[in-house]
Formats: sequence, structure tokens, C-alpha cells
Amino acid sequence: MEILSFIIIGIGIAFMLIGIVGIFQPKKDFYYRLLVACKVDTVGLLTVGIGLMIRHGFTFFSGKILLIIVIIMILNPLVAHIIAQAAYRSGYESICSDADAVMLEDGEEK
Repeated sequence: MEILSFIIIGIGIAFMLIGIVGIFQPKKDFYYRLLVACKVDTVGLLTVGIGLMIRHGFTFFSGKILLIIVIIMILNPLVAHIIAQAAYRSGYESICSDADAVMLEDGEEK
């Protein structure tokens, strides 16, 4: 079980490190970076937390980790949405060009 837990923790840490590279890509705007940061935090913490729970077995410590995981899974996307909404309402515009705009089936831009 200890080897399995180290593998899962390693996957979580690798996911976080790869995600950090995605945050610092050139010519990406605030909204893209916020999305990447939210996904990296959520999925990375989830896998590291599961690895720690496997490593320590079913104990009080694992219960605390599970509670932290549940709280982060609920609050992290919510807080990212609130930050993006505040940026949008304050007038922060995306730097995406017209070529990056997503086209709907009837030809209208999304």
C-alpha cells in the first residue's frame, strides 16, 4: 500500500508541476490562467490527498484529509468563479483575438 500511495502522490505532484508550466505560457490572458490554476489546485490536491489517505490507512488523520479535500473541491471552483466574475464586472477584457473566438453552429460568435 505504501508504494501505491507514493505513486499516487507522485502523480499529483507531477500534475501540479506540469500545470504550473501552463500558467506561465506567454500570450495567455487572466481568465485562461485562472482556469488552469483552479484545475491544477483541485486535481493536484485531490490526488495528493488520496495518496496520503492510502498511506495512513483509515485513521482520524485520514478523516481530516477527507474533510479538507471535500472543502477544497467545493470552494476552489466557487472562488475562481467569483474572482473571474469580479474581473469581468470591473471591465477587465480578454486579450483573445477574433481568431480565437469560438463559433457556434449557426455562425454566431460565442
